[in-house]
Formats: sequence, C-alpha cells, structure tokens
Amino acid sequence: MGCSRVGARLAEMLAREGHQVAILDINASSFRRLPQDFTGTALLGSGLDEASLNKAGIKTADVFIAATQGDNRNIMASQIARHIFSVEKVVCRIYDPLRRDLYGELGLETISSTTIVAQMIKDGLEQQES
Repeated sequence: MGCSRVGARLAEMLAREGHQVAILDINASSFRRLPQDFTGTALLGSGLDEASLNKAGIKTADVFIAATQGDNRNIMASQIARHIFSVEKVVCRIYDPLRRDLYGELGLETISSTTIVAQMIKDGLEQQES
C-alpha cells in the first residue's frame, strides 16, 4: 500500500525478482512513479477499505507492506491486514520513532525511515572524522 517513491521502488524491486506484486494507492497519479515495464498490478483504492484490499488479492497475500506517507494510515492498514485478513508478514513504515516503538510492542513489524536515515547520516559523519 502506497505508491510513494519508496513504495514504487520497492514494488519494482520485488516484481523484478519475480514476486507477484499488487500496489494500491488512493491517488492515480502516484502510479507514474512505476517503470513502464512494471509487471505487477497497480490498483486505485485505499488500504483501509476491505473491498480494495480484496481486489488487490490480500486473501492470498504472503506479505502486506504499508508504505504511505501517513503513519496513521499505515498503522490502521497494517492492523487490518494482520487481524482481519491474517496476513502472516506485515511491515509498517512509520516516520515517528516513538510510534515505531509503541506499535512494535503491539506486535507490528515497523520500520522508521526517520531513525534509519538519521543513523546513516551519523555513521557517515563518523567515517569522515576517522
């Protein structure tokens, strides 16, 4: 869910590796980020809407990734995927590191791009100082 720069890139990478990919976004213009040779399926709809999720094939999905730019949407969609559709592997992108920790404690696999990028910058600064 989410055809942002990260979502589009991830969908492209997974599709190129031969995975069956469906990417869902509420904004049709977001799909312009996908390459022309994208072999997955791009669907207009919300990851908070059961009908959209069904159309995307969530009932047979091995993985659900929430990668929109909204923490609340990502959290809600991840909970729907996990608790309503019983998707085994759910990954939720979270910007707010405090939320990441909280939802991690509740059993959601969360990734905070804020924390990751901050650590990468710090590591780069430390390497330059050496």
